[in-house]
Amino acid sequence: MATVNSVMGPIDTDDLGFTLSHEHVGTNAAGLRHTYPEIIDRDGIREQSIAAMRAVREDGVRTIIDVSTFDLGRDVQLIREVALGSDMQVVVATGNHLAVPRPFGEISPDVIAELYVREIEEGIEGTGIKAGIIKVASDEGGVTAPQENVLRAAARAQKATGVPISTHTWSPERIGDAQVRVLEEEGVDLDRVYIGHSNDDTDLEYLLGLLNKGVWLGLDRYPGGFRPGTPDWEQRTEVAKALMDAGFTHRIFLSHDYSVSKARHGAEVQEQRRANPDGYNFIPRYVLPRLKEMGASDEDIHQITVENPRRFFAGE
Repeated sequence: MATVNSVMGPIDTDDLGFTLSHEHVGTNAAGLRHTYPEIIDRDGIREQSIAAMRAVREDGVRTIIDVSTFDLGRDVQLIREVALGSDMQVVVATGNHLAVPRPFGEISPDVIAELYVREIEEGIEGTGIKAGIIKVASDEGGVTAPQENVLRAAARAQKATGVPISTHTWSPERIGDAQVRVLEEEGVDLDRVYIGHSNDDTDLEYLLGLLNKGVWLGLDRYPGGFRPGTPDWEQRTEVAKALMDAGFTHRIFLSHDYSVSKARHGAEVQEQRRANPDGYNFIPRYVLPRLKEMGASDEDIHQITVENPRRFFAGE
């Protein structure tokens, strides 16, 4: 029986159900909640996150993968409170986002990997809550030297624990290719790698090239509008259908990269992003019906939303 760590303990991968593969429960910045806790309306984040997750539970979603790393203000106790209050299964991440801490660019990847392994095997910040995925990030301009160090650390932690890797990328510059090169050098099984944010443009040659390498693809920025000039939600859905038609229904994920709020002071400014008033519900309400209009079957939808996450975390 394969399991994945969640904030409530191990989950049988067969019980993951409909999974959103790249989301957040409130993001801010490293150290902010410890140093200036008054800036964060923790109660407001909890209240809104519980309401948002209860709403998407009604649309059939059973599991959220929260890929907030410590440098995105990860608060695993808060995430557990949200999971309890909403009856949502939530998996949290170890790893790093774009702003790699200075020492991490100067020390051996082996040292960083030990930190990630500890958060997977022992727990995060003394809570006993264990990470179920490793998050790494690169963006415009390519993989920086510190980010490469973190990628290598993630690879070594993956090989030590079997826990899969999820990446933040910038697809218009084919950053996923650069990440894959580093991970290949480290000898990672690419079946354990998820290249995220792969629907920020419509370059099918790039996306099919990644899939043919053996990775999984996250079409996980819905509905769009994250950056000027990137595709709208219908264009993103056309890309998803094109990848399905090319034979890769079994290798893609859908998600939003949504967070109910950033760090704000006062409940009156804790509001959903204007770009996505439907929050976590956008995919069930709009994307899945649109895919069916385009010819996707119920079996295809089940494959993408349920079977693919199950197989990814089970290592099948």
